[in-house]
Amino acid sequence: MTLSDFNNLDTHIAAKELGSCCGSKKWVSLLMEKFPFESHEALVEQATTIWYDECDKPDWLESFTHHPKIGDKKSLTEKFAGKEQAGVASATEEIIDALAKANSQYEKKFGFIFIVCATGRTAGEMLRLLNDRLDNDQDSELTIAMNEQHKITLIRFKKLFEDFQFLKMSQVTTHVLDTSIGKPGKNISVQLMQKVTNEWKAVAQGITNEDGRISDLMPAGKPLLGTYKIVFDTGGYYSAQNIKTFYPAVEILFTIVDDSHYHVPLLISPFGYSTYRGS
Repeated sequence: MTLSDFNNLDTHIAAKELGSCCGSKKWVSLLMEKFPFESHEALVEQATTIWYDECDKPDWLESFTHHPKIGDKKSLTEKFAGKEQAGVASATEEIIDALAKANSQYEKKFGFIFIVCATGRTAGEMLRLLNDRLDNDQDSELTIAMNEQHKITLIRFKKLFEDFQFLKMSQVTTHVLDTSIGKPGKNISVQLMQKVTNEWKAVAQGITNEDGRISDLMPAGKPLLGTYKIVFDTGGYYSAQNIKTFYPAVEILFTIVDDSHYHVPLLISPFGYSTYRGS
């Protein structure tokens, strides 16, 4: 449907459609107070403000319960080795077993299911992310999961509205180039952290793609301000290639002072690195 079609729905039907995008009753209720919406941008702006400024832990946890639990071998096999993602159906039984085990460990540790914006990800990438996030503390992981939920919400908006025009990207993006071989630094674990009251808190986590990029660290349209750092697992990257490196990790600190786009590239070799503010 178009946004105009949506704005002409009965309110209870419109609320049900919003609930299919995010399962938090409070989020839906507060967003419906702004109904109808003059533009997709206005909808996203209100949805984002309510999610971050007016919802809290119980609302975020409620939204997680509306996702199907994908943790047993049958559901994982259907998702990653069946028709649903035929283009990336390369999951071995070993990876499926590891995913099932890691999902169980995750829910036992954090008390909620693993929430990730999985669009386009392979089973191997999912396993890597899941294992990376298992190392997080409870507060950091809730923040990361909450941000992943909002990414999913925006994707569902795009599917709901055939004329969806909201094209913003994550305010912070990154790109890794391995200058020792002149190729992208792919499959590098990356964590975005924010300095809050003199402590570092993880807010996003990802893995560089085949082009060495991560363009969706944070949900599109979520404004950031303050001091942040991106932590690159360069040690793991080079270890996977049986190459020794002087840097087990690289941390790049930077300050966000406005709502413009911040691109933070990393040029890496086993014994040196550099960075700059890109575009």
